[in-house]
Amino acid sequence: MIGIDLVSVERIARSVARFKQHFLDRFLSPREQEIFIKPASLAGAWAAKEACAKALGVGIGSKLGFLDMWLSKNKLGAPLITLSPAKQVLFNTHSLHLSISHDQGFAVAVVFVVSNSLS
Repeated sequence: MIGIDLVSVERIARSVARFKQHFLDRFLSPREQEIFIKPASLAGAWAAKEACAKALGVGIGSKLGFLDMWLSKNKLGAPLITLSPAKQVLFNTHSLHLSISHDQGFAVAVVFVVSNSLS
């Protein structure tokens, strides 16, 4: 399955300015907050988690929260996304693939989910 999300960098910057650490803690782990710092990268992180939820067919809610998804980067700096072990089992995922881009005040992310039944 595939999910995509587009978000305004300014929208995320306003949320950080208004709600400060509370906003960041709502959708990023402490480790993720070390990686995604600038407004454009924060918007990309937001879009990545929203796109992942869409790819899994649930959205953000009771079955999948922002902190059930973990963002990181590989050795070359490419973004990675993983699910918590419990959510990997729940959604029967084999692997997740992520692409993030930002330009002209917007961030976009695409997530491709490979399920265990397809691998």
